[in-house]
Amino acid sequence: MSHISIFKNITEDEINKMLKCFEAKARVFKKDATIMTYLGSTSTVGIITKGKAELIRIDYNGNRTILETLEENDIFGEVFSNYNVNELSIKATEETTVLFIDYYHITKRCKKACPYHSKLVENTLNILSQKIVTNNERIEILAKRSTRDKLLAYFEIMSMKNISKTFTLPFTFTDLADYLGVDRSAMQREIRNLKEEGFIKTNNKKITLTY
Repeated sequence: MSHISIFKNITEDEINKMLKCFEAKARVFKKDATIMTYLGSTSTVGIITKGKAELIRIDYNGNRTILETLEENDIFGEVFSNYNVNELSIKATEETTVLFIDYYHITKRCKKACPYHSKLVENTLNILSQKIVTNNERIEILAKRSTRDKLLAYFEIMSMKNISKTFTLPFTFTDLADYLGVDRSAMQREIRNLKEEGFIKTNNKKITLTY
């Protein structure tokens, strides 16, 4: 468990003591299962210890948008959301293990004043800082006016994250369209155009920037 970012620099023995004190519960979700819906007020925090999931918004018209992709180490919950929580849900995209903790336990010191609790809070703040960076990246993408510009902005961010001009999309093309907030057919047409114009090369979900 110590390889999980929120438990960084905390020993396995300390983690086990803390999880018992926090009354933490681990659950395994099958692919396509709903992990959490943000209906009503909840202070539960989820930490993905294995697998992948997506934060999805479905608006009153039934339009589906992928707001975030969540992987091992990612943390989620209503208290960390900047969106209209009544439209949100977390869905597993593969078999996923989630550790649930009440947010109250993370922010409030227990009576034992465990020294490693301070490290947990520090780690949580670091994770939240990274979430802010991720949200800013998404805002940058969505601020682009055209489907082409959104695709290029997303590809450039993926290239920087992978420190390579070649990277593999974490989405299916349908999910990528939902993430970018564009029409799937229009997006695929732009991808074909970018290939023909020499901006990118593709091999299934592998993308190579050529500029």
